[in-house]
Amino acid sequence: MSYNIFIISDTHFSHENMYQFFNYDGTKMRPWDSAEDADDFMIEKWNSIVKPNDKVYHLGDVGINRNKLDIIMPKLNGTKIFKPKFYLQHFKDIRGCHNLDNFLLTHIPVHPECKSRFKLNIHGHVHANSLTDPWYYNTCVEVNNYAPIPFEEIKQVIQR
Repeated sequence: MSYNIFIISDTHFSHENMYQFFNYDGTKMRPWDSAEDADDFMIEKWNSIVKPNDKVYHLGDVGINRNKLDIIMPKLNGTKIFKPKFYLQHFKDIRGCHNLDNFLLTHIPVHPECKSRFKLNIHGHVHANSLTDPWYYNTCVEVNNYAPIPFEEIKQVIQR
């Protein structure tokens, strides 16, 4: 059975405070007024891209409210791979970092000394504040239309 691979970070499902943060230019970091509206949008967006047999690597900061995550996570298509232990019921595997075809997947961007060992550091954590070094690829929802990114699309960054 074939499947596609996707990568996403920092969904912050059910995290109300996310909708009170602003970018450096004074605009709202996320365009919604509530976590519920954002959650509904991101679930719909996720499922419009990810099919049930696809694989999704989530790089961190999935959500804040465990009870609400118990409702949200089963709604999301795909086999989900993540790290923290309490998410185990929603993810197939738990990892602190992962080497996927020599691309380093982490939540927080790694030290530049790792550049010689990997093609690219695919990360989250920085939200809309992407790093200027092209060796880092930000998968936070704020810079990726609030949806998972096909791994094949990320791999094309190396070819450019």
